[in-house]
Amino acid sequence: MRNGEYLRYVALGDSQTEGVGDGDDVIGLRGWADRLAEHLAAVNPGLQYANLAVRGRVAGQVRAEQLGPALALRPDLATVVAGVNDLLRPRVDVVEVAGQLEEMFAALTAAGAQVATLTIPDVGKIAPLARPLRSRVSQLNTLIRAAAARHGVAVAEIAQHAVATDPRLWSVDRLHASSLGHARIAAAVAQAIGLPRSDDTWTHPLPAHVLPGGLQAAGAELRWAAAFLGPWLGRRLRGRSSGDGRTAKRPDLLPWSAGM
Repeated sequence: MRNGEYLRYVALGDSQTEGVGDGDDVIGLRGWADRLAEHLAAVNPGLQYANLAVRGRVAGQVRAEQLGPALALRPDLATVVAGVNDLLRPRVDVVEVAGQLEEMFAALTAAGAQVATLTIPDVGKIAPLARPLRSRVSQLNTLIRAAAARHGVAVAEIAQHAVATDPRLWSVDRLHASSLGHARIAAAVAQAIGLPRSDDTWTHPLPAHVLPGGLQAAGAELRWAAAFLGPWLGRRLRGRSSGDGRTAKRPDLLPWSAGM
């Protein structure tokens, strides 16, 4: 299926694809993959959609746990987005991470699916304390682009547009997109796969706003570190993950409906 004629969409990934930052575990998570499914269903009302993503998963876990079930669902469209959790760890082999992603690209495209992925924005502009990760992000993006080219994978170039680091596109934890950010990611992927009625509106900047500066900005960094960075590091030291005990929210292909 091409030209937007997708009827079986399967999403693989971690917390971003699960939808963390867009809703919550009480009212339910939406997220960019759900929003993309909504775009797809507007073109193809018979769309069936599965979301296998689980928060906290590194790329190797996504491949080991989600690729087999995804192939069994015989998708004509699959999205593969993972690797950020790997980059956040003290030690990481970026080439190995890209290799895990490429294995998924290869297997899914060989099975006849159109595959889409995305590049990672500059994390140093989203959270200044994450600036040391910039080189890792840049390297992984370069490897993702090369792997995607080898397998005919569509790439939503989130990293190439300044709006991707606008703080309004990110939730308070700065690790997950906000509802607005998830909407922009969905629009970016829709354009990357050539979905009818998609365009580059997602790249447009938001209206200007005043950013905090000086002591106010420094205070915000300290509060963020205490509220989010500290607990995250604590889980890493204890060998824990935010995804422990969790399973995919939508493991089976089901007809899409706006109420889900």
